[in-house]
Parts: sequence; structure tokens; C-alpha cells
Amino acid sequence: MLHKPILTADEAAALIPSGSTLLLGGFGLTGNPINVIHALCERDVDSLTVVTNNLGEPGFAAGRLLERGRVSGAIGSYFTSNRVAVQRWLDGQLDVKLLPQGSLVEAIRAGGYGIGGFYTPTGLDTEITADDETKVIDGQRYVFVPAIRGDFAIVRAARADRAGNLHYARTDQNYNPVMATAGAIVIAEVAEIVDIGEIPPNDVHTPGVFVDYLVQADLRSEDLGSSASVDPPGEVDEARMAIARRTLAELAPGNVVNLGIGIPTLIAELVTDEHGLILHTENGMLGVGPAPLQGGALEYPVNAAKQPVTARPGASYFNSADSFGLIRGGHLDVAVLGALQVDAQGSLANWAVPGKPVLGVGGAMDLAGGARRLIVTMSHATHRGESKLVPELSLPATVRHRVDTLITELGVFRFPEGRLTLTELLGANSVEEVRQRTTAQFETSLR
Repeated sequence: MLHKPILTADEAAALIPSGSTLLLGGFGLTGNPINVIHALCERDVDSLTVVTNNLGEPGFAAGRLLERGRVSGAIGSYFTSNRVAVQRWLDGQLDVKLLPQGSLVEAIRAGGYGIGGFYTPTGLDTEITADDETKVIDGQRYVFVPAIRGDFAIVRAARADRAGNLHYARTDQNYNPVMATAGAIVIAEVAEIVDIGEIPPNDVHTPGVFVDYLVQADLRSEDLGSSASVDPPGEVDEARMAIARRTLAELAPGNVVNLGIGIPTLIAELVTDEHGLILHTENGMLGVGPAPLQGGALEYPVNAAKQPVTARPGASYFNSADSFGLIRGGHLDVAVLGALQVDAQGSLANWAVPGKPVLGVGGAMDLAGGARRLIVTMSHATHRGESKLVPELSLPATVRHRVDTLITELGVFRFPEGRLTLTELLGANSVEEVRQRTTAQFETSLR
């Protein structure tokens, strides 16, 4: 079996010319080929287009490429967390194409597997797909997403053998196995290179046929940015915790549940083994446990908020394409998402505010449209006191007519036969008080 060439990070970076399209593995800074990317920062290249879930963090990975002026375009899912990316976009120095996270990874997989594109229900009737082709299949409308390929794919794995077979650790899989199929030239940065045969065939995630070059490079905790260690818990507003506790009561033993960022994340810390829930995170894990007492992403998996978490007994890891296949395929029982607005028809807005520098949609559209049940948690009003439960959305939609249950600090709302209905009061609120603080009209059916 042929041995793959082993390069230094500098030698690998020297292969990449200006104007290249790069597929960069990683979710946040975990599973991120940071050594090769940082070596590329030191070279005189420009006009790069990067395809990546998120543009690293300021000073790290693709974030450093951006700061050095190497990147002119980015295709991805969630760039808001990198303030430099947002500012470059506002200044007209960065061309951006946003895709829902599941559509992004599936487009890369299509490119790697020789498929021209695919139809998906994700993002239908939202601003992000407004100009895209649609088609009716078996009575349902779908949006067409073209395939994505790259001149280079740069991925990160835990181990490689000399034939280029790769094994990934924990949630470091994320985009890496898929991107390794879709680059014309694939560079695999790995922590360890072993002899052929030392990786058991059952442990090979990416066969060596996809890999062109290997780079052995260590990863340090300081390379992991915000995921480097567990942040000590801060004070949590009691109203938000009350919403989280009430939402937990909606979940049944055996449910497969995805918890979004914000109030939904608080639920994870309330879940015990006795609840019998299987928590899912879209970057590739089932069986998410609570945060570790100490440590970071070198020792633990991370969740979609890039926070280190533990794994419960029976947990499993997989790549992001399989994760979103699980969601779209109807295997996720409940998605719990935060919101900027919910309207009286059960439509959700939670990804963009017109005029505000928001540059990402993440996995919310896939989760909202793919889960069997959608629960939304939110504060009832904005910080200016404006109702977030409205007659019709004024913000860009995430999904239309899919919210099953809405929980705020004032009460629990449901949508029987599409009618907004207050079914439970929370705290010491009265129906009249809830009406005064809500612009949407609602019916009542209190328990």
C-alpha cells in the first residue's frame, strides 16, 4: 500500500495558490486544522474563498486568515461570532454566502460524491432562499441547493496511518469526513501518524484514497480559543431558569432532544439520568451530558455552543452530515429553540434583525423544520418592553407555521388547529395581564 507524503505545515501551505477555494474542517476551533491554516497566514496569498461552518475566532484559524487579508469570500453557516468577519462584511471587504448548516454540509457531501445538488425543505419561504429554485415533489415544495467542491480540503484528525487512513476523535468529526471527499487536493493535519495496520479497519472514518498529504502537528489548549476550558457558571436570571424548568416538564423519557443556544442551553444542566432524555447536538453527538467540572475540548466533546460537555453512557459520535440527516429524516423528537419573535400562526424568527450586523443562520432552520415537535422558549418582551409574541412576523422568518409550544415567563401557549392559545399561566400573572403585554390575539384554554 502506497505511503502518503508527509509534509510540514509550512510545506503544505506552500501548495495553496492565491484564488483557491478552501474547504476548512472544524466546528468552532475543535477539529480545526489550525497549524496548516496559521502557516498559510504567513504566505503571500490572497483572494481565497473559504468554505467553513464559521470563520474561526478573532486571531484563530480562518479568523487569522481573514485578519491578514488573505480571504475575499466565505461560504458558511454562522459567522456572527467572529466580530472581524462581521465588520469586514459591513465594510464591503468580504463577500458572504450563507447557507443553513445542514444544507451547507449536504452541499459539500454532494460535491464529494459526484452529485450536482439536492432538494431540501430547509429554509423554504425564508429570505435566505428567496432567489433559489424550488420544485414540488410528491406534493411538497423543496429548495434546490447546488453542490460545493474545493480546490483544497484541509481537515484535522486524531490519527492517520501512512496510507492516509484517518480516525477522528469525539465531536472533532463534524465537517471533516465530508470535506475530505470534496477537495481536489486533501491535506490532513493529524496529531499522530502510525504504521499501516495500527488503525483497525473498523476505526477508519476516512479511507486513505481521499487523502493526498499528511501533516503531523500537535494541538495545544491555547489553540482552542473559547473552547479551551470550561467557563465557571455565572449568575442566571431566575425568570430564564423558570422557563427552562417548565420546558423540561414538556419532555418525555426516551425523547431525542436538541437544545438550542440561549434559554434552551440552561435545560441541559437540569437534566439527570432519571429524566431518560437523549440530548443531541448538531455538530455530531447523541447522549450529551452536563459540562465537566474542569477541562476543555482537548479532553471532552463540545456542543453546538462550542462548550465542553460530557458524554452519557450509550453516547455516540458522528459527522455533521449524518447529524443533519438524523434531523431532516424525522429522528429528532423535539427541538427547543430560542426566539426573537413568534407570531400567531406559529411562525418563528430567531436568526436575523434587519439593520443589525447578524451574519449567520446556523442549524436553526434545519432543526425547526425537521424536528417532530418544535418548542420555543423566550422572554415575553424585548428589553424595550415590546411584545415578541406578535400578530405576524416583522423579522426574517426561520420557519413558517411549525411552532408547537411556546413558553415565556408569563405562560405556556400552544397552537391547536393553528390557533394561538394560552393554556397555562406561569408565576402570579393573570390572563388580563398577559393580554396587556401581548400584541398577538390569543384564545384561552387554561388547565
